[in-house]
Amino acid sequence: MAKPARKVVITCAVTGSVHTPTMSPHLPVTPDEIAAEAVAAAEAGASILHLHARDPKDGRPTADPDVFMQFLPRIKQATDAVINISTGGSSLMTLDERLAASIQAEPEMCSLNMGSMNFGLFPMLDRPREWKHDWEPKLVEATRSTIFKNTFADIEDILVRLGKGFGTRFEFECYDVGHLYSLAHFRDRKLVEPPFFIQFVLGILGGIGADPDNLTHMKRIADGLFGEDYRFSVLAAGRAQMPLITMAATMGGNVRVGLEDSLYDGSGLARSNADQVRRIRGILEALSLDVATPAEAREMLSLKGGDRVAF
Repeated sequence: MAKPARKVVITCAVTGSVHTPTMSPHLPVTPDEIAAEAVAAAEAGASILHLHARDPKDGRPTADPDVFMQFLPRIKQATDAVINISTGGSSLMTLDERLAASIQAEPEMCSLNMGSMNFGLFPMLDRPREWKHDWEPKLVEATRSTIFKNTFADIEDILVRLGKGFGTRFEFECYDVGHLYSLAHFRDRKLVEPPFFIQFVLGILGGIGADPDNLTHMKRIADGLFGEDYRFSVLAAGRAQMPLITMAATMGGNVRVGLEDSLYDGSGLARSNADQVRRIRGILEALSLDVATPAEAREMLSLKGGDRVAF
């Protein structure tokens, strides 16, 4: 069984590559906006900041290391939070493009999707919108006919280049039960070592659904595969975010919020990432649970420390 979190780690996923500027005026796009939102989320209680980059001209996802470097050092200088760089990018990027920023930055932590999958965002097109940019509906529609590619060879490449190469550890993003078995495969080959930080991702079309039974099922399988060698966190897409991450916390897990995962906060659009952090922090404290500091998160997850990154 996973070790219960003595203190709960709050991860904040600040911007992502799922939502587009038309969907929310509060989605951070420019390096200035991403830096400001990340720092505010950390000040509100997030100990891990999960970061993507966007083209500052029109908000489309980008893997350009030069854009990342416009906000990574600023966030590091302003907060002690763990900086976690996405290796996911978007389904339209090559593996080398997706890894470019992490290879340059040598971060403490990166996300790692544990398999190739359908990643369907196209139902978002069902809602009538006046799109700000031509690329937005095209990117969303592209998810109907493309897959997010992370083969076993891709995953091994990431583990060797980032994990073995720089001492980077991973947020293992598991969108379905099979991804847990894939992680166990790499554990058995000694390409990864505990403690494993496993993010159960619920509610993406193409992955496991966002409901309580699936959360308990994912945890039961992970308990059988990893015993006490892992800690889990939960990410639930859209309006399922707060109910399921609250459930995760009561089960001994950690939580992830942020505008990458949900644009909503209660009955309307979330005005900031920090608002979501404050909301879940209030829920955790009402449940008599303590929120982990960045130093405590580093100890829990055996991270190398912010002094050993390259930015």
